[in-house]
This record gives sequence, C-alpha cells and structure tokens, in this order.
Amino acid sequence: MLVLVTGGSGFVGAHCIRQLLAQGHRVRTTVRTPSKEQAVRATVEPDADVSFAVVDLNSDVGWATAAEGCDAVLHVASPFPGSAPKNPDDLIVPAREGTLRALRAARDAGVRRTVLTSSFAAIGYGHRDYDRVFTEADWSDPDGPELITYSRSKLVAERAAWDFVDQEGGGMELTVINPVGILGPVLGPDLSVYVEVIEQLLNGKLPLLPRLNWGVVDVRDVADLHVRAMVEPAAAGERFVATAGTTSLPRIAGLLRERLGPAAARVPSRTLPDWGVRLSARLSPRFATVVPDLGVVREASSAKARDVLGWKPRPIEETVLDTATSLAALGLLTSA
Repeated sequence: MLVLVTGGSGFVGAHCIRQLLAQGHRVRTTVRTPSKEQAVRATVEPDADVSFAVVDLNSDVGWATAAEGCDAVLHVASPFPGSAPKNPDDLIVPAREGTLRALRAARDAGVRRTVLTSSFAAIGYGHRDYDRVFTEADWSDPDGPELITYSRSKLVAERAAWDFVDQEGGGMELTVINPVGILGPVLGPDLSVYVEVIEQLLNGKLPLLPRLNWGVVDVRDVADLHVRAMVEPAAAGERFVATAGTTSLPRIAGLLRERLGPAAARVPSRTLPDWGVRLSARLSPRFATVVPDLGVVREASSAKARDVLGWKPRPIEETVLDTATSLAALGLLTSA
C-alpha cells in the first residue's frame, strides 16, 4: 500500500513511518517545510521508499497532491504546545481545520480508510467524577472546569472528523486512536511534551516532583496500533484507547533512580506540594496547564484494542527506561 502519514517529522509520525516501511508499505509523508525532509530521512534508512509533500494545517495548498494515489492515510499531525496559547483559537483552529483538510484530501483521492490520531484528552477530561475506568464510549465534557485548551482542541478536532465522515465522507472509513501520555525511544532532537519531562528529570531541571498521575503508552505501540487499525476490517468506524496503564511522576522518578544509577543522579526525590504548583502557575504557563490534574487519577481501558486488534502494549517500566536510554544515545543528557 501507499500510505500518507501526516506530520512525519513528529514523534508519533516518525515511528509510524518506520513500522510501515518494516511491513513493506510505501510511505508519503507531509512536512511543513522542505528543510524537514532531511530530519525525517535521518530516522529511517537513507534509501527507504519515502516521498514528501509540503503542506500546512492552516492552508489548503498541497493537500490534494499529498493524498493523490494513496490507499490509506494516517493523520498524525496536530499542534501540541508546551504551554497554553493566549488565544485558544491559535491551537483549536489548526487542530480542527487541519484534520478536515486531511479528510477532504483523502476522500477526494479515493482513500479507503483514514486513521486519525486523537487523544485520551477527548475522552477522560472535563468530568465531575473520576472514580471509574474510561473507555471509547466516553467523551470529554467541553464545559468541564479543567478542560485546558489542548484537550479542547483534540475534542473539537475528533468531533469534527466524525461529523465530516458521517455527512461528507462519501463512504470513506474512519478509525480513531486515542493515546494517553506517549513516551518511548526518541528518534531526533525534537522532544514531545511527555518525553521532555523525562529529559528535565534526568538533567535536574525539575528539583521537586508535582503530584501528577499519567496514563502512559509506548510510541512504538501507538504506531503499531495505527497500522493494525489501518488494515483490520473490524476497525472501521471505531475508536481505540491506547494505554499501558497509569503511573505517577514520583514513581517514574523512583524508577529512573533505581535502574539508572549514576545516570539518574540529578533526578529529584522530593515531592512538590500542590500549593507550590499553584503558586508556580502564577508565573509559569506550563505549571498552569497541570494544576487541574493535581492528585487526579484517570484510569482507562485498552481492552477494545487488545480484543479487536490483538494489540499488546509494553510494560510502563520498559517504556520509561527506553525513553531515558534514547535521550542518552542522542547526547541530550548532561553529565552530573
């Protein structure tokens, strides 16, 4: 198959390309600028069967050419800033309109199925009660008090995608992947927000540990789930939560200290009280984004992905350690 992967220079997109190539597919990927091509090729074999299309989530230019002749589309590209923008539309509009551009291009090119990378943010946020396990049947509450701009952007974009396919899809199939926090081996110097936290822990940039709980999934398993969803007939019209379980930032820090020895000498051991996070949020937009999550545990089930697609995620411990190892291999960790 010829598969279009949007956002090929991103963390998930690069891993999707690698897995597609390993399974014998041809890949076309989108980048925002031609200069990104070299970075993408550095993550795969230099002579790999990958072609490139330059597109932008905010522009119609190039999307028809990007999708032409493709059998499937993995729409992975979406903005994920480290802090909330002053204007929510700076994030929400590109997420929604970029998704619709990818879907229109896929439909017009006669693509059979599009797999959309959404997020658990579209499922498990904005609720009043977290004493339950979230599944694909759940949707985040757009009016929920702690629904930050990023979560709202993922919710809006996924809702728009389902509406589009239902009303204008012309028979094209849609499957959606909803990952929790993604960690795993880094392929280049551009770090995702979650991987950046591991880098900050190892480099001593976080002297204290906020009381935060994460759902974690390995980027390799997220890519695997995308490819499975692309080819499995039963995946059409379905959502799939991607999670290996839940852990906490203090437990991640403890694992790094325990297993990495001197390499984790800068990883903190003390917890930052919730009031300290709230105080820091007045000065740092990044801290402000985590205040609603303090002490909250959001449990999710991956039973559907396991049962329908035969998906099996790696243990969280393996993912965390492989993340750290990859950061060291790229020279992104400073000596203690």
